[in-house]
Amino acid sequence: MEAGDVLCVLEAMKMENDVVAEYGGTIAEITVAEDDSVDMGDVLFVIE
Repeated sequence: MEAGDVLCVLEAMKMENDVVAEYGGTIAEITVAEDDSVDMGDVLFVIE
């Protein structure tokens, strides 16, 4: 993946928010699953 690629879409209060990669690399780990509730600051992905 490259910097700026959309990694996932979060839904909050009926709005969709794209989470984009800050830098390029390979996703080594995904720490959340579909329909999980997340808080600000939670780690969603580990990028190498």
